[in-house]
Amino acid sequence: MTIECDLLDRAQVHAAVRTTIDRLGKIDVLINNAGIIEVGPLEDMNREDFDRAMQLHFWAPYELISEVVPEMRLWGGGRIVNISSIGGKVAVPHLAPYAASKFALTGFSDAIRAELARDNIRVTTVAPGLMRTGSHVNAKFKGRHDAEFAWFSAGAGAPLISMNADRAARKILAACRRGQPSLTLTFAARGAIVGNALFPNLIGYVMKIINRFLPDSAGESGRQSRAGWELQRRTPEWMTRLADRATELNNEDATSSVNR
Repeated sequence: MTIECDLLDRAQVHAAVRTTIDRLGKIDVLINNAGIIEVGPLEDMNREDFDRAMQLHFWAPYELISEVVPEMRLWGGGRIVNISSIGGKVAVPHLAPYAASKFALTGFSDAIRAELARDNIRVTTVAPGLMRTGSHVNAKFKGRHDAEFAWFSAGAGAPLISMNADRAARKILAACRRGQPSLTLTFAARGAIVGNALFPNLIGYVMKIINRFLPDSAGESGRQSRAGWELQRRTPEWMTRLADRATELNNEDATSSVNR
């Protein structure tokens, strides 16, 4: 059964939960997986960008969990999986709204884990690294749009440091079944988290160096948000080949949905 729901609308969130329970009787597993991302320098971001990221990455899971937990208690337990991000453990430049909201989700997920355990509700916090989902075409970009899209999409599909979405999904479901407290996906992500925990000053300096190579602000024109699919054809194909292949496999082609 599929239920359409705008997670930015609190009333629709509550209605979706009630409809699910009315149709199926109960909810055994809740996976908070929806996400958005806006890429660009801080000076081109505004309050609305942060509000939207917080609404989807933090407040929507909060509302869903608040609705589902009382039901799970009635049935003797359940599973909650919150898909955060490596960006919720290690902040990356040019992703400030995304990182701030994912840090909030990570903290909330970790905080409720111990409290809900007494009710046999297992909470798993997932921190994926770079995922080959193909969603780079649906990401939003500010600043020097073409340059921002180029570095982001190249990283999203980079071999060795990114993971296939199907493989990631299998690992997440396995962690959910076990009630595993935490799951970090990709070796690179685990290395970044450990490095940040052991050598926070060094990682801070590294991020400063990385930021020097990222595009500067583009002024007034850079404050316009543009979708990845608008910029895709301007980036050399060899840079995004794996990410583009994932776009087709995971039905992330935004142009087809826009035209419908």
